[in-house]
Amino acid sequence: MAKTYKVTEDGLKKLQDELENLKTEGRADIAEKIKVARGYGDLSENSEYDEAKNEQAKIEARIVEIEAMLKNVEIISDVKGTKSVVVGTKVTVFDQEFNEECTYMIVGSTEANPMEQKISDESPVGKALIGKKVGDEVLVEAPAGEIKLKILKISK
Repeated sequence: MAKTYKVTEDGLKKLQDELENLKTEGRADIAEKIKVARGYGDLSENSEYDEAKNEQAKIEARIVEIEAMLKNVEIISDVKGTKSVVVGTKVTVFDQEFNEECTYMIVGSTEANPMEQKISDESPVGKALIGKKVGDEVLVEAPAGEIKLKILKISK
């Protein structure tokens, strides 16, 4: 069975936009780079041509990857009035080791971005928080060691 990719409506739109951009502008840009690089002569010693072909391969691989994701996507609808942590909720926790509050948005793996406080439901912290309620204390087995978190608030 194929892996299901959980995404929000916004995440789905971003994937669709990226795919469209790669198929139109991305392919056109790389075709132009290859055309220019061919003009430099001998392809066996043409680093611009090699680089352009490598970039083309990356673009095509990303197109295939996104298309596969979109075939197996599960859209996370708006979460309303949830009492426990699920994909699509924001959860505020108290990190007992660092004595600080953190708020995370629990998202599917395709939308995870730690810089934006969006963590995957498949990450150690995400897995530990799923299904928990306000007031629960969670022990996370992370690569850096155990993390103790207390859930303070859950919102949509």
